[in-house]
Amino acid sequence: MLRRSQSLIILQLALLFVLPVGSFAQNPPGERSAMSDLQMSQDDIANERISPYTLRRMGGLVFSTPFTKLDGHGHGPVSAHEPDLLETRPTLQGNGTFLRVNGLDAQTCMECHSVLSNAVVPFRFGVGGVGSASSNAMFKPTWIDPTTGGKENFNGRFINPPFLFGSGGVELLGKEMTLDLQQLRAQAQQSPGTRVALVTKGVSFGSIVCQQDGTCDTSQVEGVEADLVVRPFGRKGEFATVRAFDVEAMEFHFGMESVELVGEGVDRDGDGVINEVTIGQISALHIFNTTLTPPIMTLSSEAQDGQELFEHIGCADCHIPSLTTNSPMLTYSFPEVPTDPTANVFYRVDLRDYPAFFEEAEQGGIIVPLFADLKRHDMGPGLAESFGEELAAQFTTARLWGVADTAPYLHDGRAMTLTEAITLHGGEAQAARDAFINTLDAQEKETLLTFLRSLRTPHADDVAPDLQPVNNGRDWEH
Repeated sequence: MLRRSQSLIILQLALLFVLPVGSFAQNPPGERSAMSDLQMSQDDIANERISPYTLRRMGGLVFSTPFTKLDGHGHGPVSAHEPDLLETRPTLQGNGTFLRVNGLDAQTCMECHSVLSNAVVPFRFGVGGVGSASSNAMFKPTWIDPTTGGKENFNGRFINPPFLFGSGGVELLGKEMTLDLQQLRAQAQQSPGTRVALVTKGVSFGSIVCQQDGTCDTSQVEGVEADLVVRPFGRKGEFATVRAFDVEAMEFHFGMESVELVGEGVDRDGDGVINEVTIGQISALHIFNTTLTPPIMTLSSEAQDGQELFEHIGCADCHIPSLTTNSPMLTYSFPEVPTDPTANVFYRVDLRDYPAFFEEAEQGGIIVPLFADLKRHDMGPGLAESFGEELAAQFTTARLWGVADTAPYLHDGRAMTLTEAITLHGGEAQAARDAFINTLDAQEKETLLTFLRSLRTPHADDVAPDLQPVNNGRDWEH
């Protein structure tokens, strides 16, 4: 499925870039919609009439092309919207384009996901990387008071953009874990009154007991919602798949409304543009994001000693070094059914193959060395946010692969060094944090940090190899 003839690739690229789809009648003379060159049919993707190379390339262009108002960027008049926070958000000086607080903060995904390594000066660029602190998103605040000190002068969330490398392996793990948990729920329903442990891939999500009528007591479920869907994406564990994340991110950051969010032909934001992001474009973006190569790890003897210390003091209880999938095949669904990742599958990718190149496990799946457990944990009052009381102090375990290159750290980037990030841990991580501070001597701390600094992002040559620059119609660029 991943190999097509060179002549087919050339033909498809020619058709996609020389013969744009759609009408330019509404565009001003000399201007055109950037997305008009990125048209692709969901049916063509599902029936493999587009080669994998071209599909990834097109998804990469959706990721990196600056959207304009001709594409649907921004919002129209506030009066045109429903009374919802995102739909009534203002823009700076009423320009209808940017706000920065509460989204409308960029033109392209790549603006906030572009740092391959912050461990070198100047930083090394890489498509799909992290964002610096200047790229932090200010999510759904209703008030900000910059004139007074204290923690309660901002009631939204402050989010530092993570990288996307290896996200296909993470999504595959999450889907398999979700299927396991759904099967364990069914087992509990078939054995009323029997408490069933919710353990998948060695990770415990608590337990469940169900009644004769099929209703279940989920009060002992931990680290996941009561629906038992593992959601690896979003610092609070909001999204089961990259696709689900992308649909909301398009609307929040750019005001670009996906057809699957608002419907075919619907102009919900009142900006005069319909079908701003098609189902096919989201599918291509999803496939591009989830086939980015994973981070790497090369351990010296000192780093190996550091990993032993890391495990000894309890860090690996949550930052599990690796998890293994049953299958190497990542499936893509539309529409998505979070409780059943096997529903409505239209495409498959073998994550052992180019360009993802995950290591194959003995039983045929892949090894995902993410240093996490895909579970939410209480991180204590010191890291608690003032947004959302129930989950204020809860965060999904940070995936430490690539951590050497991805400062600043923690969900909002408040920690500028690894030591600072460790010492800010609390709640369920308090014991490991205290052991690092009080049990390890100076040399042991340095050895543990040597291990963490061996967890690197991919080599620059391996990042988005299918994505080559195009001038997007701007003939003055060279």
